[in-house]
Amino acid sequence: MQFLTARHCWIVLGALTCVFHIGLIFYGLVPNLVARPLHMALILPWVFVFGATTRFSSVTGSVIAAIGIAGCIWIAVNHQMLRNQYGFLEDEFQVTLAVVLLLIVMDGARRMIGWPLPLVALAALLYGLYGQHIPGEFGHAGTPLRSFLGTLVVAEGGIWGSLTGVSVGVVAIFVIFGAVLNAGEAGQGFMNVASAAAGRLVGGAAKVSVLSSALFGSISGSASANVASTGAITLPAMTKLGYPKRLAAAVEAVASSGGQIMPPLMGAGAFVMVELTGVPYAQIMLAALLPAILYFLAVWMGINAYAQRFELKAVPADQRPTRRAVLITSAFFMVPFSVLLLAMFASGFTPQYAAALAIFAAIAALFFDATPRSNVAQGFARLGDAMLTAGKQVAMIAAIILCASIIIGVLGITGLGVKITSVILSGSGGALWPALLLTALACLLLGMEVPTTAAYVICVSVAGPALIELGLEPLQAHLFVFWFALLSTITPPVCGAVFIAAGMIGENWLRVAVTAMALGLGLYIIPLSMIANPSLIRLGQEPLWALTAFLHVGFGLSCLSYALIGKGSALLRLVLIILGFATTFAGLFAN
Repeated sequence: MQFLTARHCWIVLGALTCVFHIGLIFYGLVPNLVARPLHMALILPWVFVFGATTRFSSVTGSVIAAIGIAGCIWIAVNHQMLRNQYGFLEDEFQVTLAVVLLLIVMDGARRMIGWPLPLVALAALLYGLYGQHIPGEFGHAGTPLRSFLGTLVVAEGGIWGSLTGVSVGVVAIFVIFGAVLNAGEAGQGFMNVASAAAGRLVGGAAKVSVLSSALFGSISGSASANVASTGAITLPAMTKLGYPKRLAAAVEAVASSGGQIMPPLMGAGAFVMVELTGVPYAQIMLAALLPAILYFLAVWMGINAYAQRFELKAVPADQRPTRRAVLITSAFFMVPFSVLLLAMFASGFTPQYAAALAIFAAIAALFFDATPRSNVAQGFARLGDAMLTAGKQVAMIAAIILCASIIIGVLGITGLGVKITSVILSGSGGALWPALLLTALACLLLGMEVPTTAAYVICVSVAGPALIELGLEPLQAHLFVFWFALLSTITPPVCGAVFIAAGMIGENWLRVAVTAMALGLGLYIIPLSMIANPSLIRLGQEPLWALTAFLHVGFGLSCLSYALIGKGSALLRLVLIILGFATTFAGLFAN
C-alpha cells in the first residue's frame, strides 16, 4: 500500500507537470521569469527524490529539491522586480540564491547523466569568474561578481535563457506526446507495421528492427530508450533465427541511434535548432527528412551485405502479424500522428499547439485495446503510466538543458565563443573542409561525455559561427554539427547504445561496436554529403534537386556498404569504394 501511495503521488506530480506545460500553450503569454523557474521547480523532485535508493539520499534529495523549489518560486513571484534590476544582484540574499541555484542545476545534471556535463559547466563558471587573470587571447576583461551571477540567474542570459525556453515551450510538449503515445498500443503498432513490411524479406528480423526503431525513435528521440524497448522484442527474434549475436546487437544499436535524427522529434534537437537558427520547425523537419531516410537505407543495405556472409532468415509466417492486427494497431499511432501533421501543415498551427491536440487524441486512444474495445480501467492505468513517464523524461531533458544553459550563458558574457571561433578559422587556414573536420572531431570528443543535444548545443555555439563565416548556410552548419554529436552512440570508447544492446544479448561490446560502425557508415558519411550536396536538405525549396541528390547519395552509400561488408574480390571492393565516394560527393565535382 505504501508503494502504491508513493506511486500515486508521483503520478499526480507527473500530471501536474503535463497540465502546466500544456496549459502554457492555451493560457497565453506568461513572463519568461515565471514560466521557466516554475518549469525547473516541477522537475526538481524527479531529479533529486525519485529513484532514491537509500533513506539518506531520499532525505538529502528532498532537502535540496525543497530549497531549489523555494528559490524558483521566489524568482517567479518577484519577476517584475528582478526584471528592473537588469541582471544585477542587489543584496547578499540574491547572491546566495544565485550560487545555490547554480549548484543545484549542476548537481541535478550530475544525478541525471553523470559528471562530465556539470564539470564542463563548472569549468565555464570558473573561467567567467577568474578568466581575467589568463594572459593572452583567451583572457577576458572580467565581470563584477553580482553582474556575472545576476546575468546567469535573475536575467534571461543563463539558466532562464532561450534554451530553457525551448525546453518549457516545445520540448516538454513533444516529450509528453511521446509518453502518452507509447503508453498504449502504439508501440505494438510500430512493431506490427515493421514486421508486416519487412518480416518476409531476407534478413527480415533485422529489417524489422530497423523499421520499428525508425518509427519508435521518431517519437522517443532517445537511443537508449529505443534499444531497451524495441530491442526487448527484436533481439530475441534475431537470435532465435540464428543471427550472430554481434550482428543482432549492432543492428539494434545502429537502428535505435537513428531515432535522434528522424523527424519529428530528433531527440529534442529540432526544437533547439529552431531557437538557435530562427528557421521554422516545419522547414527543419523537411531538411532533416531525406538524410534520416538515407541513414536507415545505409543500415538496410548493410544488412543485405551481411546476408551474403550469413544465413539471415526471414521472420516465419506464423510469427508475423495478421493484416487485421496491423490495421488496428497502426491506427493507435497513425491517428495522433495525422492530427499532429494536419494541425501543423494544413491548419498552420504552431508545433506545440499541434502537439497538444495530438496528445488529446493519444489520450483518447489509451482507453481502447487492440481488439478493439474500450477498456476504461486499463485506460486510466495507462494514463497513469504515461504521466509517470512524462514526468521522468521532461526532468531528464530539462536537467541537461538547464546545465547546458550555464555554459552558453558564460560563453555570451565572456566572449569565449568568438575566440574559439577565431581559433577554428585560423587552424583551418580559412578553408571549409579542414574546419569541418576540426568541428567533427570536437563533436565526437564532446559527444563521448555528454548527451547528444547538449553536445550539439555546446559545439554549435563555438563552431557554428566559424562554419557559417566559411560559407555554410546556418541550417547546414547546425545539421552537420548535430549529426556528428550523435557519433558517440556507436563509436568507442563511449558508445551507449552499443553497451545496452550488447548487455541485453550477452555479447562482447567491442565486437558489437566494430560491427555497428560498419552498419552505421551513414552516420559518418551523410553529414559530409550534406555539405557536398546542399540540395539534399532543401526538400521544401528544391524538391526535384533534393530527390536527385538523395538518389545518388543513396547509391553511393550502398556501394560503400557492400565494399565494407559484402563478399567480393579486392578489385571489386576498390571499384565500389571509388564509385561510392564519387557518387556520394558528386556535388563537389559539380561546383
